[in-house]
Amino acid sequence: MTTTQPRHHDSDDLAQLGYQPQLRRSLGTFASFAAGFSFVSILTTIFQLFGLGYSLGGAAFFWTWPLVYVGQFLVALCFAEMAARYPISGAIYQWSRRLGGEVVGWFGGWFMILAQIVTAAAAAIALQVVLPTVWSGFQIIGDNPSLTSSSGAANAVLLGTVLLIVTTTINCIGVHWMSRINAIGVTCELVGVVAVIGALAMHAQRGPQVVFDTSHATTTGSGGYLGAFIVSGLMAAYVMVGFGSAGELAEETVNPRRVAPRTIRFALTASAVGGGLMLITALMAAPTLGEELAAGGLPYVLQSVLGSFWGKVLLVDVAVAVFICTLAIQTACSRLIFSMARDHRLPFSDQLSRVNPRTQAPVAPAVLIGVLCVAVLLVNVGNPAIFATLASVCIVLIYLAYLSVTVPMLYQRLRGWPHGATVRDSEGKPVFTLGRWGVPINAAAVLYGGAMVINLAWPRAEIYDPTGQSPLLQWAGPITIAVVVIAGIACFPRRAHPRPVTAVLPNLPATKGI
Repeated sequence: MTTTQPRHHDSDDLAQLGYQPQLRRSLGTFASFAAGFSFVSILTTIFQLFGLGYSLGGAAFFWTWPLVYVGQFLVALCFAEMAARYPISGAIYQWSRRLGGEVVGWFGGWFMILAQIVTAAAAAIALQVVLPTVWSGFQIIGDNPSLTSSSGAANAVLLGTVLLIVTTTINCIGVHWMSRINAIGVTCELVGVVAVIGALAMHAQRGPQVVFDTSHATTTGSGGYLGAFIVSGLMAAYVMVGFGSAGELAEETVNPRRVAPRTIRFALTASAVGGGLMLITALMAAPTLGEELAAGGLPYVLQSVLGSFWGKVLLVDVAVAVFICTLAIQTACSRLIFSMARDHRLPFSDQLSRVNPRTQAPVAPAVLIGVLCVAVLLVNVGNPAIFATLASVCIVLIYLAYLSVTVPMLYQRLRGWPHGATVRDSEGKPVFTLGRWGVPINAAAVLYGGAMVINLAWPRAEIYDPTGQSPLLQWAGPITIAVVVIAGIACFPRRAHPRPVTAVLPNLPATKGI
């Protein structure tokens, strides 16, 4: 016969992994979903990057969107299985460490920390694209709001710094207020996405067949349109990251073995569906398909369709999306730093691993991230081209961090993982697993991740040196990866890990036949 293990508390999962509960466990399903959806933040990212994709691939660049989604969904499935088995903060670091060992785990966390800091800074600087358009009073420094101008760059740093001070304060107050504010923001963003899609659909000037139009693409070199199409796929690659944030908040989520795997997949899928509809309706509603669309992107289309008043209302919603996007990225990064510091894997680990006893939040990591993000913002004052390059390269680091999970995961699968008893959540129900589809899905995720790293890091002038003034920036991807790896080797902790992992940990809690 079969006996079922009694119901256990979520804190039992941490005890089995060698940790004591320190963070406040209060997040439900929607809050977990909001963490991943707000990190992707399609209203923010498509607003910023539509012009990039269109200028490179023309209207047919739309097809890169579903292709990237399929590849990322393969990764999300792998993450969902890990979230079900190891519900712990610092997800990328903890998963890669348990699958690939201490070195792989540390570098996975190292890549992700650096990438998230730059990504948060890049999100914060987006306020400069939005707020001065809503009201000229937001242009506090000078009178030119362009990010490439000296006054626009300085004002962007000012607005971004204020935003980071606010998000840092919220993260210091605790996850309860963070989740409530994030949930309100995500609701506003979802309403904004639906409103944009509806407005654009009602003002369509051409049919959906526009997505097969390959004119207006940048077809340089011998690659023809295929080369332009591949490059235009970077737009979608930039957007669809961060869906695994639900895993970072696992120690603060109720029944994370059940909730986190579901919200990881749903956050990515909801973003992909909403973003895809925004892209196709924007192409259908654009007044022209010429240089104006390439230069103006989605703001140009929305202003043409909505007019001044409703356009500004939408811009306010975009500003809200920028806010919650920055908040979500900073929150995820603070949990990653806390998790690594708790294992004494970072400098000043004792300070970074402390949790405020009143708010039950890791305050020091949030403050550190805020300070480092402001430091990254200051780069934009001296050279906006370098800042744009940093923002692009950080996405490469995110994909490398993803590979630090999927590659050792595939290796373990080929050795028979997962093995043992059926894993169950705190309600006694079996958790998400890929089952017999694990090896082909995992292998496809690895192939996709490797191809995207190569595509993202490839030295292209149109991405890394669009002005043609700094040829060395074309090699920013490979150079940055080399520098980050060398710096990581120098910073790698020499002391033994307090919780050594010699093999993939047993899958508990479970049911066992007797």
